[in-house]
Amino acid sequence: MSAGLGVPSSTRMLADQMGADVLARLSAMGISAVLDVIDLCDYATDIANNMVSGYAGPALAAVVRRVEEADAMIAVTPTFSASYSGLFKSFFDVLDPKFLDGMPVFFGATGGSPRHSLVLDLAIRPLFSYLRAHTMPTAIYASPEDWGGSGTNTLERRIGQGAAELAAVLAAGVSPAAAAQQGTTAAGSNASPSASSGPAPADGPRVVPGNHKDKRAQHQLDKMTSLPFEELLAQTQRR
Repeated sequence: MSAGLGVPSSTRMLADQMGADVLARLSAMGISAVLDVIDLCDYATDIANNMVSGYAGPALAAVVRRVEEADAMIAVTPTFSASYSGLFKSFFDVLDPKFLDGMPVFFGATGGSPRHSLVLDLAIRPLFSYLRAHTMPTAIYASPEDWGGSGTNTLERRIGQGAAELAAVLAAGVSPAAAAQQGTTAAGSNASPSASSGPAPADGPRVVPGNHKDKRAQHQLDKMTSLPFEELLAQTQRR
């Protein structure tokens, strides 16, 4: 998932590199995966309308469903005023506060100066911690000098380290019985890429629905069963 605004976008470029590295590492483990890329800028109007009306239109509701089906998320945002972008934050404001409970998240940010790298641990990680997501230890910050840089702490090396962490988490949830039958799907966008399970080729194992999905289902059940009977009946009829 990418929250980049420009075309081309360095934020989208970073998200693409992070996603590609995760897919490569999963493939090396014999796990078939698909990356579903979401550019949040394509849904900026829908997100703003939801903030005002409290109602998610069809396009935004479809994006939320794609994230809901994901096994993991890769999220990247540009840095504005030493924090994440308003578009990035607004998307997560649309979601239920417990929507990402337990979901593995590999996140990053882009900015015009290395001085803004603290955005990772002072703004973005606290956001995902509040949402109870399972963030990877390594997060990625890319400033202009990082692209094509050299040395021991290159952007590629850092991406590789974070990608290995996410791949390991996903691989730990792979069902051996489903090997060679189904594959994994990854969903992402300008703000954050994510991975989701579903029908897949027969040349790789399937990632079993993660613990975050079980938690989300339980949260929804608890929310429904705590409603008055009349409201519960109306909600059931809407479903």
